[in-house]
Amino acid sequence: MRAVCVNESGKLDVKHIPRPEPKDGQLLIRVAATALNRADLLQKRGLYPPPPGESEILGLEASGVIADIGPGVKGNWILGSKVMALLGGGGYAEYVAVPEKLVMSVPSPLTLNQAAALPEAWLTAYQLLHFIAKVKPNETVLIHAGASGIGTAAIQLVRLSDAIPVVTAGSPEKLKFAEQMGAAAGINYKEEDFSEKVLQFTEGKGADVILDCVGGSFWEKNICSLAIDGRWVLYGMLGGKTADGDLLGKLLRKRGNLLCSLLRSRSLQYKAELVRSFTEQVLPHFQSTDSPLRPVIDSMFSLEDVEMAHEHMEANKNIGKIILKMGNS
Repeated sequence: MRAVCVNESGKLDVKHIPRPEPKDGQLLIRVAATALNRADLLQKRGLYPPPPGESEILGLEASGVIADIGPGVKGNWILGSKVMALLGGGGYAEYVAVPEKLVMSVPSPLTLNQAAALPEAWLTAYQLLHFIAKVKPNETVLIHAGASGIGTAAIQLVRLSDAIPVVTAGSPEKLKFAEQMGAAAGINYKEEDFSEKVLQFTEGKGADVILDCVGGSFWEKNICSLAIDGRWVLYGMLGGKTADGDLLGKLLRKRGNLLCSLLRSRSLQYKAELVRSFTEQVLPHFQSTDSPLRPVIDSMFSLEDVEMAHEHMEANKNIGKIILKMGNS
């Protein structure tokens, strides 16, 4: 099969490598499309290795059709069925073997390209909101990087939970799009103090939940934005790993909860429960042609143009997901 490999200079090459065989409890998916994630950029640079036992190939999600069914598979899967899957790695390839517990059927209104935009971003957003923050109706949720794949998913999931999404982004175009997706307010963090704007919007109360992929450079404004007893959920560090100052004191005075979460390194059991819950609670909303939920796709690239796709993400101009097509669909 063709797959994207990282060469010695850190560049991406398409090479022919052996096709994986499905192991016990696994399905083999003939990949139609995958999607880029920030973790891919880090892994390419040697900063985010895959968990033990996972594929060294980049790619944390994929859509396609079932090509083979491994021994011990318990579900009523059918060869040729359209599916999407959460991966620990291996998505940038024409085939990937996946535990059946991490595989979901593609809702009928969605194309395989659209389905590739769902697993990592939507499961991450769902996990952050419901497994970690336990968001409640009418709570205000501050979402950083509101026009990203996770951000646009989180906006829609917050609305689905009858809570109130407020976002930050770095351009008027991104803010306008986030508001079209359902954000109650958008704040340009490059031009405004987002903590002041959050406090104005909430009439001084602050955000009940913060979804933060930035980290270090935002910590002080995050705490200023946080409501008493609020939950600050950290899931990335695009703004650095360090925080100088009275972080703990200010957090303590707010009785704030700092919750940290990653998805890739979680156990199969945890991921399987997340997929099961998401399949029951969210996927049915995608089944109708007038669904209130939709995956957001910024752009699509062919497998051969994978380096261009990465450059597009590194430029931080994308709104929604960047899709990588395998040419199998």
